[in-house]
Amino acid sequence: MPIPELIVIAIILLYLLNSINILKEYERGVIFRLGRVREAAKGPGVIWVFRPLDQIVRVSLRQEAMEVPPQDIITRDNVTLKVNAVITLRVVDPTKAVIEVANYIYQTSQFSQTTLRSVLGEVELDQLLSHRDQLNSRIQTIIDGHTSPFGVKVVSVEVKQVDLPESMLRAMAKQAESERERRAKIIHAEGEFDAAAKLVDAAKAMATQPMTLQLRYLQTLTEIGVEKNTTIVFPLPMELMNLLNKSLAPSTGDKPAEENKA
Repeated sequence: MPIPELIVIAIILLYLLNSINILKEYERGVIFRLGRVREAAKGPGVIWVFRPLDQIVRVSLRQEAMEVPPQDIITRDNVTLKVNAVITLRVVDPTKAVIEVANYIYQTSQFSQTTLRSVLGEVELDQLLSHRDQLNSRIQTIIDGHTSPFGVKVVSVEVKQVDLPESMLRAMAKQAESERERRAKIIHAEGEFDAAAKLVDAAKAMATQPMTLQLRYLQTLTEIGVEKNTTIVFPLPMELMNLLNKSLAPSTGDKPAEENKA
């Protein structure tokens, strides 16, 4: 075979080998032939790209995490915050992601920043801190509505960090401390009320059984005796005092008679 023909065959073989493109499982190729898109996206596997007539743009279908830079936000109750978020997205239509937008990641980032400021600016600080899941879902729905025309699906949106000013942190700490004191006072008052109710019940029981009062005196003496006290003062029943007075009255009455006889 002549040398010129061998050269031509070698050039053709090199051209064909260079036209082979291997796309991975998570990749798709959008092929342009003479500037026009050829059918749907190709891949995965082996595809042919005949340059310079064809051009290929590789698009990944894997999920991508994108961090939204911190945004200055003024809430509905006029609190200034810095809030950032993390957005997870993936391409669902490679052809639209290449044709409809120049850079779908940059475009999604811009939509995310404006949506984050507008949505969080409509709520109060307490709602932002306590209902974060609802706000994440709302932000995701809005951003997904913007990105769906160019074939990008927003999988999730998570508000990552909320930076509060120092004055607001101190105010929230005071509020939490006041709330704890309020609960402690309520619990203490409930305990006093229960104790008073029990004392009333005990008084009623002692009123029906007088002997229980005497037993209570003896129990009190026992408790006092445990302490190292030198003086013990305790009340005596009036019945005992009357009994002592009656027993001493005859002896005191006989003394003057004996003195008169003397």
